[in-house]
This record gives sequence, C-alpha cells and structure tokens, in this order.
Amino acid sequence: MSAVKHPVRAHLSPRRRELRRSWLMLTRRLRATEMLVLLGLVALTILCGGLFMVAPDFWPVTLVILPMMLGGIFLGPRHLPWFLVFLLAVLAFAVTQQPRLSPRVIVAVIVLFLLGFITLLGSFRRSRLGVAGAQGESMLVDLRDRILSQGTLPELPENWHAESALRSAGGSPFAGDFVVASRVEGAARLDLVVVDVSGKGEDAGTRALLLSGAFGGLLGALTASEFLPAANEYLLRQDWDEGFATAIHLTVDLETGDFSVFSAGHPPAVQLLAGSGRWIVHESSGPILGLMSDAEFVVVHGHLGPGDAVLLYTDGLVETPTRDISLGIDKLQGRGERLLRHGFDGAARRLIESLGSRQDDRALLLLHRR
Repeated sequence: MSAVKHPVRAHLSPRRRELRRSWLMLTRRLRATEMLVLLGLVALTILCGGLFMVAPDFWPVTLVILPMMLGGIFLGPRHLPWFLVFLLAVLAFAVTQQPRLSPRVIVAVIVLFLLGFITLLGSFRRSRLGVAGAQGESMLVDLRDRILSQGTLPELPENWHAESALRSAGGSPFAGDFVVASRVEGAARLDLVVVDVSGKGEDAGTRALLLSGAFGGLLGALTASEFLPAANEYLLRQDWDEGFATAIHLTVDLETGDFSVFSAGHPPAVQLLAGSGRWIVHESSGPILGLMSDAEFVVVHGHLGPGDAVLLYTDGLVETPTRDISLGIDKLQGRGERLLRHGFDGAARRLIESLGSRQDDRALLLLHRR
C-alpha cells in the first residue's frame, strides 16, 4: 500500500494547489517584466496625483496608497526606493498646488509620508534577499515544499503501511520537527528518521529546512550505522548558536520485519505487539546531534511481526511543562491502544491531534506491518 503523503501537500485541495501554481507563475512573469510593472506604477502614480490636483474635493490624496502598496509587493529592491522617492515627490507637488489645505488633508499627507518611509525601510531590509516581496514569498514557499518533499514517505509493499503527521507551534507551516524517509526502489531496506531541531515554530523552521534537505541526502547515501554520525558531523560544521537537534532513526527489512533503532538524545520508539496487545519501549541511546564530535550511537534491534506497529515521535507529543516525558509515553501508549483499535489508516493524524502541547512542535510517524 502506498504511504501517506507529507501533510504539507496532503492537506492541500486540488483547487488550492491550482491557485498556488497560478500565483507562482504570475510572480515569475512579473519578475521577468519588472520594468513594465514599474512604468505602469509610475503612470498610476501620476494619474492619482493628477486626479487629486484637479478635483481634491472628490478624489482624496490617499489615492497614492494604491501604487505605493503595489510597488511594495511587486517591485524589487533595486527599483522600489527610486519609485517611492518619485511617488512622494508627486504627492508633495500635488499638495503644493492646492490653494487651501484643510487639517484633514495635512494629517493625511503626513501619514502617507510615514507609510512611504516605512515601505522604504522595508525595501532596504529586503535588499539582502534581492527580490520583491511577492517573488521572495513564492521562492520561500517553493523552497519549503521542495525540501519537505524529502519527508514524503515512499511506496511500500502491500503488507506494509506508513504515515506521518506534523503540527507546528501556533499553526505555522514552518516547524522545527520534520520527517525524512528513504527507500531505494525495489530494495527491502526502508529508512525512517524523525528529527527535532532546537527551538520551535518559525525560530527553528529555517534550520529545519536546511537539515531536512541535508539529512535526506545522507540517508539515501549511507548505511544505517553511518547516518547519525554523519548527521552529527554535519551539524558541528554549521557552527550555529543553537546548532543541536535530537533524532531517531529506524531502519527496517521489509522482507523479514527485522529492524534497528538508532537514537540521538531522542524519545524512544514504542512498538505495539499485535498478539498480546503489549507495548515495548526500545531505549536506544546516543548524544544529541551537534554537541560533541566522535559520538557513538547504540543500536537496538527488534522484529515487526504481522499486525505489529512502531511509533516514532518528538518530545512535543509526550512532554508538557506540567508532565514528565515518561508519563507522556505511558499516555501515548494508552491513547494509541484505544485509537488503533479503529484501524491504522489516519491513525497518525488522530494521535497527534489528541496528544501533546499546542505550544510546541509535534511530529509522529507510524509504521505498521499488516
């Protein structure tokens, strides 16, 4: 059975995906024709200023907000400052041509100059990226989706089922928890990794994006025992102030059901035994990634029989400010036993929505042998 797709893509309806593709195409076209956009905005600015000069009682001075906002969205940092200077010059000229200025118009002009100054400061900050607002946003969204595709679970044989669920602190699309998966087509080895980057939400999102791409490349190129040491060395080379992460790596032989678990300071994997209904906690050990070189990671071996399931998760699912992680693991087992009685399809989503703190990132990966 095919594995459940990553939640970033799985939760998008066909209509929303089509709108997103249209928006990306529009911003790319605008990037290629920015000079035409600039000329159009210049014309619109002159029109707004002229309308205010001709009929100030009917056309308000705040008309220039329209080209100002459009310029902030579609113009890059090279053209935006000069356009704002031109816009404010047109505004100043139009105001000086008025025979009488009411206090309301004066206040409006002051507010418009402040808005222009704020937009100008934003363009200077954006110059580090080198693209306009809409183009920069589309680039970030495209980058996020491409890197998170590393966590898309591969196609599995009919007697295996896997799915993942991810929730970020505050509902942001960027999170410090992520899943990486790898399986060579036709091979019996399946590798699954759940990672928890230090921090949460947007604070950890940029580091998680970089690590998900790097870990995805390492996972497919190395043996199971080499992955965590290589990931640890990669993190050490980044020299980040908060450059550490926890991870758990599960490698499974899809023909025999034998598996190995490697952990780097991460909550343990838990296995449900279908025959007895008992849970087994696989306590592998190893230091947190990014803190010490030449780290050693102890492997724990196990076997998934027909009907068994194994859960990988982050501490946001089992730990809260008022509850110890060991109690959270017990609660995960109890809640999982009740929810899994209704079947394994959609079980990861049901579990993650019923457990953990909404103020922390949460990730859960479920692997079930039918």
